[in-house]
Amino acid sequence: MTDPGPDPDRRAFVAGARTATLTTVDGAGVPRPVPVCFVLDPDAAVLYTPLDEKPKRTDDPHDLARVRDIEARPEVAVLVDHWDEDWSRLAWVRCSGRATLLEPGDPGHADAVTALRAKYPQYATHRLEDRPIIRIAIDRVSSWGAVGD
Repeated sequence: MTDPGPDPDRRAFVAGARTATLTTVDGAGVPRPVPVCFVLDPDAAVLYTPLDEKPKRTDDPHDLARVRDIEARPEVAVLVDHWDEDWSRLAWVRCSGRATLLEPGDPGHADAVTALRAKYPQYATHRLEDRPIIRIAIDRVSSWGAVGD
């Protein structure tokens, strides 16, 4: 299955999650996972994650390691998981695809900002409209466990 959309359980699982782990690959081929906030496009197999104003090692979002990784090698994976002490409720969905940067003014950027602010009230005070957003076109989805629970 290439799109979480046709499977309502997978789509609901991903869309309802508050965080995920974005994994890029650095120049030496080493995976670089980082926790992210995100939204899933309601009409397409596309996920957006902001380069927000939470403290980072650099003020310029273009200097972030994940951005450098994406520019060199756009293939990424996003893992959304659910942990529970009741192991019958464990689950994860992995979305793999190609990442690009949406710059302010690019088509889709303003809609992504609106969706991110709707999901995360904390972003009301962030200048997301002035910062790039990572757009991930999902081309492969796999899952395990109690995704529909």
